This record gives sequence, structure tokens and C-alpha cells, in this order.
Amino acid sequence: MRQLIAGNWKMNGLSGDAAAIAGPLRPGSDGLACDLLVCPPFTQIVTVANILVGSAVAVGGQDCHVNEKGAHTGDISAAMLRDAGASWVILGHSERRADHGETDALIQAKTRAAVAASLTPIVCVGETEAQRVAGQQNTVVGGQLTGSLPPGFAGVVAYEPVWAIGTGKTATEADVAAMHLFIRETLVRQLGDAGNSVRILYGGSVRPANAASLLSVPHVGGALVGGASLKAEEFLGIAKAAKA
Repeated sequence: MRQLIAGNWKMNGLSGDAAAIAGPLRPGSDGLACDLLVCPPFTQIVTVANILVGSAVAVGGQDCHVNEKGAHTGDISAAMLRDAGASWVILGHSERRADHGETDALIQAKTRAAVAASLTPIVCVGETEAQRVAGQQNTVVGGQLTGSLPPGFAGVVAYEPVWAIGTGKTATEADVAAMHLFIRETLVRQLGDAGNSVRILYGGSVRPANAASLLSVPHVGGALVGGASLKAEEFLGIAKAAKA
């Protein structure tokens, strides 16, 4: 299975910025050994989708509501994302869990809504520094997988070592290998043999300099890229390190 390199632009980029990032990705994606995805802010999805239409680069959103429509001021539905040109959506990102108090049950409901709208979900899991220091990482991540993934889940899982993002700490290849193996085993227990087909992305400060080593770790099916996805050259540099 081809690895997936997904860029999460987070709350960054006006129209000019979005065009400057997306423009070079169109020719730069030719001949890559991986699948490429960018998830801009909601306001830039149409702009980016228009730039990338017909290319090898897919477009996604960064969240969606559980309902298709209704009195939910400030929210966006999966159907709206699809209508704007998205085919993927990130759900349960650590920043959504922390900043908005999103629960596993809510994330599962959003995942169901995404699938109903023909979006492919990327469901994020990961432990904090306090949880890792306490040796609870498997319990936490295992619980998130059980609670966030609906039966028959056929999307993508992204592991974020929250403790190693913006803290100066670094997840070693051994750390990544251990957690991705645990996630794979958990997916197989939950989903049966289908759990072997779910791509597991690594999402901890991936850069061109460390991409090749991280993407070579067993059970790493790609990367969820934050800051480095805001520069086309760096994002493509990571993509070029992906393995077929």
C-alpha cells in the first residue's frame, strides 16, 4: 500500500498563501511513490481544490460536525466539505481534543458523518507527556481507538505523540515503532483482518531531514505533517522520502 503524506495547514493561510503553497504541489506531485493530501483552513478549500483539480493531490478538511445541517453556528458539515471540493477530513486531532474538549464518542459520531458524506476520515490518537510519564500511553491510545473508531472503520489512523510536539522532546524511532505496532495489533483486534489494511500515519514534527528514517519504521503508513506542510518545498521533500 502506498504511504500517505497529509499536510495539516491548521489555522494558517489567506488566499495568496494558499495559492503559493498549492501551486508548486501540482507539478511536484508527479511521479511520487506516495499519495499526497493537503488540508487547508475551511476558507481556502475551494481555492486549493480549484488549483489542484485533476492533479494527484487530494484536498481535505480539518474537522466536521456530526449533523448534515442545522442551527450550529460556526460549524461545518461533512457534506459542505465535500461540496467545497474536499474528499478527506481530519478528525480528533490532539488540538481539537485539548482546545475543544472533544470526546471519543463525539469523534466517532463525526467519523460516521464523514463516511456518510463520502469523505475518508483520518482519526487522530495520541498521549500527553503526563500520560506517557505515568506509563499510560497504551491504555490511553487503546481507549481512543476503541472509542473513536466505529465498527467497520476503513479510514486512516494518525498517531500524534502530543508529548513530543513543541516540547523540545523527540520521539525516537523505537518509540514510534512500539506505538505503531501496538496500534496495528489493536486495530486487528477491533476490526479483524481489515485492521491490517488501515494506514497508520505518524504525526510528530516530521521534516525532510527525518522523514526517510521515520517513514521506514514498520507499520508507519505515512505522515501527518504540520508546520512543514506550509512550505511546498519542504512538504514535497517529505513526500519524496516515502516508500512505495
